[in-house]
Amino acid sequence: MTETLSFAGRLALAWVCFFRVLFDGALAARVRRVLTSEPAALPEPPAPASPPEVVRSEPTAALQLLAVLQREGRLVDFLQQDVASFSDEDIGAAARVVHEGCRRALGSHATVVRVMTEPEGASVTVEEGYDAARLKLVGNVGGKGALRGLLRHAGWRVESLRLPELVGDHDASIVAPAEVEIE
Repeated sequence: MTETLSFAGRLALAWVCFFRVLFDGALAARVRRVLTSEPAALPEPPAPASPPEVVRSEPTAALQLLAVLQREGRLVDFLQQDVASFSDEDIGAAARVVHEGCRRALGSHATVVRVMTEPEGASVTVEEGYDAARLKLVGNVGGKGALRGLLRHAGWRVESLRLPELVGDHDASIVAPAEVEIE
């Protein structure tokens, strides 16, 4: 018998996968290979010396965060809108409003810090046995021992997440209720 996920579980998984694929080119390539049944090309980077602490959360937390981003920045409205027919200026104006609201919401509910403190573009050394969850190596990856490269993106890590307490039998899968104006 195959395992199935609830709708809320699938929605939370899709949300996480969307951003992981969007910001992780290596993961996106692996997903494409899986979806098109292409053979794997390169082996994975070495496992970290000690496994990182895994923070697990239930889908409700992801749905709560999505609801906050919708309420403050109308993120879901923006992402669900077909923008192909809009001008770049209209999209830019909408993106500015969404960005401001989502940034405010994220700042009030989460503490997000850089994974690496060096400035982007700086030369950095990656020691053998690095933590593959914290660092993604791209480019001419090979050899043993310490590797040198340029920091292209400093990465982000959630240091704390403060979500509102759910009240009663609140349905977390409703990230924005329908609005009806009574005449």
